[in-house]
Amino acid sequence: MKKIRIGVMGCANIAQRMVIPAIKNLPDNFELVAIASRTYKKAQQFAHDFNTSAIIGYENLIDRDDIDAIYMPLPTGLHNEWISKALISGKHVLVEKSLALDYNSTQRLVELARSKNLLLMENFMFKYHHQHQVVWQNINKGNIGSVKLFRSQFGFPPLNPTNFRYDNDLGGGSLLDAGAYTVMASRWFLGDHQDVISSVLYIDSQRNIDINGSVTLKNRKGIVSQLSFGFDNYYQCNYEFWGSKGRLFVDKAFTPKPFETTQILLENQDKKVITNIIPDNHFLKILIEFQQCIEKKEHESKFQDILDQSKTLTEIKERSKKIQL
Repeated sequence: MKKIRIGVMGCANIAQRMVIPAIKNLPDNFELVAIASRTYKKAQQFAHDFNTSAIIGYENLIDRDDIDAIYMPLPTGLHNEWISKALISGKHVLVEKSLALDYNSTQRLVELARSKNLLLMENFMFKYHHQHQVVWQNINKGNIGSVKLFRSQFGFPPLNPTNFRYDNDLGGGSLLDAGAYTVMASRWFLGDHQDVISSVLYIDSQRNIDINGSVTLKNRKGIVSQLSFGFDNYYQCNYEFWGSKGRLFVDKAFTPKPFETTQILLENQDKKVITNIIPDNHFLKILIEFQQCIEKKEHESKFQDILDQSKTLTEIKERSKKIQL
């Protein structure tokens, strides 16, 4: 197994709290070579905290010839430029969601990755948590009968006004952020190429971003997904299957902490069963997947996932009814 020499482009909160510690906890898979920031202070702080090299400027990280891959926690609005430059320089890329602002940009980036024989992968880490495998097992065993409806909600109270999620120039908005998780969950469980039945996005007129929204999708079997998301909501982070014989509900669906016990509720006509899921680190698991896909040159399935996710998000945005607030 070849160890991947990885550099981090940007000093985002998720990198500091979750991803870089996971990289450091996988010494047989990764060597953390350097962390880059646009500012000296930030780069030095992160480098000191994680015992690695500090680099000022993203170009200087890309230009290093001792790096195989880039982890990129930059805002979506910066991805097109820096993913392109990283791929052109011969680096594999693991990028935070959402990967691009629209489907055309995603297509161009995937084609560039293909032409360079490099892996481009989106960091939807939640799929690697063990709790979802328990959900799959329940569904496949028919414990809720046939699936009739899928629901998912992901939203949280207002953030700091300076947060990049509120900046339209940086690709801000709730659809490409919180909404992307609910769309990915629907696609993962119910299949790709879902039709957009309806979409409503509520636009913050001052910031010119979608502050919250709701979407209805339909898969090839006619099963409907109802998805809701937002930045000014009571905190919700869940999904639910409603079946002919019962329902499954998963709270903390997308962002359980590595030390956190989660729960799955299985409810039938005459009983409720709560299954406690032991803590699991989905950040470690997606990094291992990233490393193995590079080693085995298994890129295409990740490309197809990226393309369908972006196509669905773009169709949602284009077909949505936009309500000004």
